[in-house]
Formats: sequence, structure tokens, C-alpha cells
Amino acid sequence: MRPLIFEIGSPGRKGYSLPSLDVPRKEASSFIPSRFLRRTLPELPEVSELDVVRHYVSLSKKNFSVDANFYPLGSCTMKYNPKVNEDVIKQPGYLNLHPYQKEETLQGVLEILYDLEKLLCDIVGVDEFCLQPAAGAQGEFTGLLIMHAYHTERGNPRRKILVPDSSHGTNPASAALCGYEVVQVKSNARGRVDLEELRRLVDQNVAGMMLTNPNTLGLFEDEVLEIAKIIHGVGGLLYYDGANLNPLLGMARPGDMGFDIVHVNTHKTFSTPHGGGGPGAGPVGVKKVLSKYLPTPRIVKEKDKGTLRIKNDFPRSIGKLNAFYGNVGVLLRAYAYIRSLGKEGLLKTGRHAILNANYLLKGLEGHYEVAYPEMCMHEFVLSASRQKEKGVRALDIAKRLIDFGIHPPTIYFPLVVPEAVMIEPTESESRQTLDYFIEVMKRIAKEAEENPALFHEAPVSAPVHRLDEVWAARNPVVKWEKKTRDEAPVATYSA
Repeated sequence: MRPLIFEIGSPGRKGYSLPSLDVPRKEASSFIPSRFLRRTLPELPEVSELDVVRHYVSLSKKNFSVDANFYPLGSCTMKYNPKVNEDVIKQPGYLNLHPYQKEETLQGVLEILYDLEKLLCDIVGVDEFCLQPAAGAQGEFTGLLIMHAYHTERGNPRRKILVPDSSHGTNPASAALCGYEVVQVKSNARGRVDLEELRRLVDQNVAGMMLTNPNTLGLFEDEVLEIAKIIHGVGGLLYYDGANLNPLLGMARPGDMGFDIVHVNTHKTFSTPHGGGGPGAGPVGVKKVLSKYLPTPRIVKEKDKGTLRIKNDFPRSIGKLNAFYGNVGVLLRAYAYIRSLGKEGLLKTGRHAILNANYLLKGLEGHYEVAYPEMCMHEFVLSASRQKEKGVRALDIAKRLIDFGIHPPTIYFPLVVPEAVMIEPTESESRQTLDYFIEVMKRIAKEAEENPALFHEAPVSAPVHRLDEVWAARNPVVKWEKKTRDEAPVATYSA
């Protein structure tokens, strides 16, 4: 194994040099309070620049990334982020922007953001969009605040939000954060919303329903028009969780299905970084009747000159979500993605997402139990129940995939499927990659039959092997600490 960076240094070795001081020397203690000054030197390794470069490049090779590995990661789509999008946002005109600049000097970027709002309206079928939410979960929170404002203005804020039993966990969490009582709607035998159960649960206290379509099982809610009719029938609003918008691109629009509020995850649908790759964005769109409640500030265009302004004067708005106008760098990437693909390209994206998922589904049938054995949309859910009988669980399968250079998919979600393994290949993967995944999954199924003990040690080829996860969670290694020059380095644990 490669030694730690603390173990490769030598006293006096340096990775940099500074020119001689050409101004009067001033002691730090003369302008920094003593309580902020170190009394001993930090225990940093003394290494050369080349040592540092090799150390961090070596570490980077130990990580999984979309650039290096296949991510069949359902629920939170880890899509490939085209490098041309990164080139776009590196343009000096964007890099050097500041939110406190005068509006007259921001017309270019405001034009792009204004245009992006209109593009999203057209793609999802609503009347107005807000780009402020900094993540999908904040988009949900925004949509529910809008829903609350709408009902409050009508004299009854209502107190219930309906969510399917297969919903994303953020749905009930966001509803609870807004003070709503969360009511679960059971799925029927087809994995869709049970309409009879829904009719039984709706009443005048229902503010709305949060729905993902296609749902988390990868199935299209083919009775969505009736669902909208039921919710609207009691004066409620229908909220679209945009987590699974990918397969609908160019083929169907949530707004046309009866959804009143829609949030979009740019990282899932329009290929912008998220998670460890950078801040997200969860724009929210609404039908016209709800536009007065959108967050501020908003971008408006003057009718006479066409000048774009950032305005806060919207008395019925739910208020500010962020200090400024959203994560602009992420939104610029989404704009570049949409513009580079165009209408036909987005349509192909949706179709390929569906094609790739169904190709994997057919390839794995017979080797694993399929939760709902029918044509899926962009994702599908397997069950490792058959493998569990041999002592191999979904977690073991996920760990074993690491040995083949494949990032584990989402497991144990949705909760309605025992030993769930959710698989979502995205549209950007080639047939060769999909065939390799099928081959690996078949091999794993065979290993589970013939040598189940193998799985309890997996992964065996990763930099870190199988952990005692309970112990790791309760006693995590939080830092490396050098005691003295005579003592061996030790790991410090924190309970």
C-alpha cells in the first residue's frame, strides 16, 4: 500500500518557496488577537510539490466517479455531466460576475436565466418558473409553501398532504417541515396509486398530494388524470416531484397531466453536478393562479425597453429562499445542456433512458425477482429475496459490485419492495456498458447460489474492504494523529 503523506516527508523538505520580504516585517501578534494565534507549529508533513501531487492523484484514483465508473444509481441519478457545460461557465463574463453589480451590467446573464425559465415552462407545461431553490428538497419546500399560501389566502390553510407509500423520503419530510400532517396512500397490486384508497382519504382538509410520475418503482401512473380529478375535486393541489422527469422529456408534460406545481432537479434531468460534484438546483414552476406566490427576487422584463430587472415587490410572495438568485453556475450548465440538445435531443434523451432501463430489465429477468414484471420507464426495482434465502442480501450484492468496478445502485428503497435493488442506467450509457453490467449481475447471482460466504467479505479489491458498519458508525476514524517521533502514528476515534 502507498504510505500516508505523513510518512513520506523529511525534515526541511518543501513544496514551495517565497521571494524575500520586500516590505517592513510586522509580527502577527500586533494585529491578530493572541487567542487566535498558534503556540506550536502544526503537525504538517514536510514534502515536495511532486509528493503532494502524487498523493492526491493517488487518492483520486481510489474514488468512484461517473467519469471512471458505471453508476446504475436509481433515485439520485448520477448522470454524466458534459464537459462543454464546464467550458461555458468558465467564460470570463460569467466567472467575474458579482450579485451586487448594477442590473445594467448583468443583462447577459439575466437574459439567459429569463430564457431558461421560459424553456422550463415549455418543457413541463406550466406558466411561470422560479430558479431560486438550491436543491430538489428545497424545491419541494418551496412548492409546499406556495400551496400553503394559496389555501391560507382562501381562508383555510388545510392540514393534510397525501403521499404515496413509494414516495421519495423527502416528500413527507418537506411536508412535515411545513407543518402538514402526512397521510400515506397505499399502492395497488400494479404498483400504482390505489384510487379507491385515495378517494377514501381525500376531504376538505387535504391541501394537496405529492406525486412522482413515473413513480419510484419506475412505473408510469397511467391513472394520473383521474388522480388529478380526485384531488382537484376537493379543492386540493397536485404537486409533481421532478425526480423522475427524465423519461418524459419531449413525450409528456406534467402540467398537461393536471399538476399545479412542478419542481425540476437539474442534476437528474439536465445534467448538472450535484452531491459531491457541487451545489444543486431545484427550480419550481406553477400554473398561472399560483404565480403570485413564487419566491422573490424575480426577473422581469420591462415592456418598453426590454431591460431585465431583479424585483422584490411582490406582496403575496412566500419571500426569499436565498440571499441571491439561486445557484447561477448550475443553472448556466442546465441552460447549455438544453440548448445544445434542443427539442429533438431532449426527446432522444427520454427515449434512451427508457430503452436502457428495459434492456437491463429483460437481461436480468430469471436471475433476480422483478418487483413489477412489466415494461418500466427509466428505472426498475429488483428484489434480492431469492438470494436472501442463501444468506446473500441486497447489501452484499451492492458490496460485491464494487469488485467489478461498478458503483452500487440504491438498495432497500423503495420500502415497499423487500431487499430492493433499484437500477437506473440513465440515457448516456452504451450497450457495451449495459452488457457488462448484465454479465456481472448474472455472475453475482450464480455466486450467491454456489458460494454465498464470498459475499460476507466483499468488496475484496477496493482500497477499503468490508467494514463493521455498526462499529464504524459509532466509532468513526475522524483524524490521523502523530504522537511523537518515536511513536507509531495512531488513528484517533470519536464516539
